[in-house]
Parts: sequence; structure tokens; C-alpha cells
Amino acid sequence: MVNVVEMIAKLAPTGEKMKAKKRYLQLNEELFREHPEFLDPAAPTLQGKLAVVANTMPKLAAAAAVKALAEWGRPAGDITHLVFATSTSAQLPHIDLRIASLLVLNPTVQRTVIGFHGCSGSPTALRVAKDIAENNRGARVLVACADMWSVMDAYVVPDVVQRYGITGRALFGDGAGAVVVGADPQAPVERPILEMVSASQATVPGLDHALAVQITKCGLEYILEFGELAAQVGGNIERCLVDALSSLGIGSVGWNDLFWVVHPGGPMVMDGFAAALGLEPGKLAATRRVLSEYGNMTGPTLIFVLDEVIRRRRQGKEEASCEWGFMVGFGPGFTIETMALHACNGKSDTKTEE
Repeated sequence: MVNVVEMIAKLAPTGEKMKAKKRYLQLNEELFREHPEFLDPAAPTLQGKLAVVANTMPKLAAAAAVKALAEWGRPAGDITHLVFATSTSAQLPHIDLRIASLLVLNPTVQRTVIGFHGCSGSPTALRVAKDIAENNRGARVLVACADMWSVMDAYVVPDVVQRYGITGRALFGDGAGAVVVGADPQAPVERPILEMVSASQATVPGLDHALAVQITKCGLEYILEFGELAAQVGGNIERCLVDALSSLGIGSVGWNDLFWVVHPGGPMVMDGFAAALGLEPGKLAATRRVLSEYGNMTGPTLIFVLDEVIRRRRQGKEEASCEWGFMVGFGPGFTIETMALHACNGKSDTKTEE
């Protein structure tokens, strides 16, 4: 069985390094009382953990979707497509069906599930939603993303061999996020905030070992080589962004002239990203705040960063002075997702302009 006191002692210094001051977890004492076997790293608990996720994740994702629909301003029945991304659930029918039912979406809504893309779950889902919206007249796509690593963790006792568990438990949190995507907005009800101008994906070869998850009889065990990942982000990100920037036709702009929606990964990844582009300290303020307040929720995290950037723009902070920006996600493979963003109201997204 896991010695909780010993585990906390091991996690404390790593938690400080990960910069995740707060996280929200589905895991709690009540769950352990109902499932004491979850604390036994040798017990075959995969099915039990999947059952917990199947019961709780739809409600969490639906709650996030309700907020997105309220900001969108149109009835849930007007949603034509649902794209759901997760890396911590596996069942048939999938959770997307439960989400559609909880939200009372139209029975003809077209559902798509994106599974096991890890931290790149939400940017992948947004890229798919962009293609759907642009190729289906009148389409309105609800993108929802949720992960519950605290439940699905295999709870392997950290040691020299299983060192990744210490890092993961100090970094990962649970969460859900949602966004509505469409083309040709209908005024005055629909008030678009950011336009997804272009989207691309690049894979850095030879790094599939550095960020990986294994499904075992006890749950999910992960491999996190943050030092190697940070070096590869620093060595490859500018090339990905230059290719995307050249197609926008916006002239010569510096990286500090843009706003940034970047998946945090961890402190080493963020620092490597900022150093590679020569970013000013405040350019990743939204990313760093999300990591501090919520931890790395894997798939949903980038939606939280997107929401934070929009909030800061409305408050007139530094991001509000930039008309163009980039969303950047990282995932297994090693995969880099980039999306060029344009502020629909120019350099500011204050409520008075919407």
C-alpha cells in the first residue's frame, strides 16, 4: 500500500520546482474509502478507475460546455458538431454521447472523439473543428476536452526507476474546457473573439520515448523526460513558427509583437520556449498563471490558457496591444501544434468593442 506521509515528503520539493501552486483533483478521501484497492499499486484497478471516470467526466465536461455556450449566446440545439478530446477515458459508447445528452444537443449532432493525444488534445480538437466549420456552411462546433489523471494514475510508488511518478503527481491536475467554433458569425448574437487563421502540426522524429503513457492493469503510467523535451522545443519551435508566419502576409513582425497562447508543459519547457524566441518576461504570463493555479491538466490546459489570454486582453493588459498571436501545443510524438490567431476586434478584445 502507498504510505501517504512518505509520498507527501517526496512530492514537496518537486512540487516547488514544478511551479504548480494549486491543482484541482477528482481524487479525494471519499473515493479512496469507496475504492481502497486504488492505493495498492499491485492491484488490477484499471477497470474500476475507468468506471469512476465514465461516471464523473461527462458532468465535468458538460459543466465547461455550459459556460462556453452561455458566452456564445445561442441555444445548445444550434450546435451541429461535437468534438470531444480526452486521454483518460476508454469506453463504448464514449463520453461524447453522455455530454450530448446532458446538454440536450440535437439528436442529429455529428460527434467526433479524439483520443490519447495527451497535452495536444485541445489544439488537435480545435484544428479539427476549424476544418469542420470552414467546410460545412452554418456549422457550429462545440469543442470539449477533459482529463482526470488523478483517477487514472497507476499510483506506482516513486523510486529511482519509477521517478516520473513524483514529477507527474506534483504537476498534473484534472480539468475540462470548452469552446464554440464557427465561420461567418451571425451578428449581433455571435461576437467572435479570435479567428483561427491557419493551423499546422509537426512531429519531431526520434522522441516518441520522451513523452509517453502506458496502459497497465493498474492504470496509466507515464514517461516524462522534461529536460530532453525542453531542449527539443527550443531547437524546433522557431522553424515551425516561421513557416506559419510567412503564410500570413502581415509583414515583418518580431516574436514580442505577438500574443501567445502556449501550453505550459512544465517550467523547463516554458523557459526553453521563451529563450528560443527571445520573449520578454511578460509574454507567457497567461501560461505561467494557469500552471500555477491549475497545474498541467494535459488536454484541457490550452483552453484554460486561451481563456486567460482573452481575460487579460479585456482588462487591457499587455496582450491587448497585439493584433496577431499564436497558439502552441505540445504532445506525444513529440508533436508541436501551431495555430495562427487574429483578434477579431483588432488590438483589443474589451467588452465595449464586442
